[in-house]
Amino acid sequence: MTANLASIAPARTIVGPVTLVLPYPISENRYWATRVIKLKKTGKWASMTYVTPEADAYRQQVALLALQAGVRKPIVGRTLITLDLYPHRPLDWAKRTRKDPDGWADTVQCIDLGNSEKVLCDALNAIAWLDDKQLWDIHKRKHEPDEHGARVVVTISPIVREPIAMGLF
Repeated sequence: MTANLASIAPARTIVGPVTLVLPYPISENRYWATRVIKLKKTGKWASMTYVTPEADAYRQQVALLALQAGVRKPIVGRTLITLDLYPHRPLDWAKRTRKDPDGWADTVQCIDLGNSEKVLCDALNAIAWLDDKQLWDIHKRKHEPDEHGARVVVTISPIVREPIAMGLF
């Protein structure tokens, strides 16, 4: 599968900002699941947390879209990301707008920004960056629903630091 996708976009490591338009993230509550099992050897109960099949599908979709955008190698150093979350616009949005022009979008079902950040950071691990401990600067914004549908727009940039001149300290 990867061999066929390699021709979609030129290979590159992220050196400047790259913007990915990704599907609306699933809730962290559906991303992770916990099972309680009885261990055969000891007879004690233990819990096991795992990534759900729905989460695996989301991760694969995110990986494919990043690949299509030309992302082939993760950033190695400090990273900045901006998340712009757009919830689904309900069918009755026009009615809601007439009723409450300034606050209609506050009633739209939407996952919270922290929840979306965690899911996206996990899905982009080892794709856009090596590990999410590299994320030094994170900006999150929720937008009003629009005609383009539910989605998240992620902009990823390496943080380029000025070299420290030797002898200044």
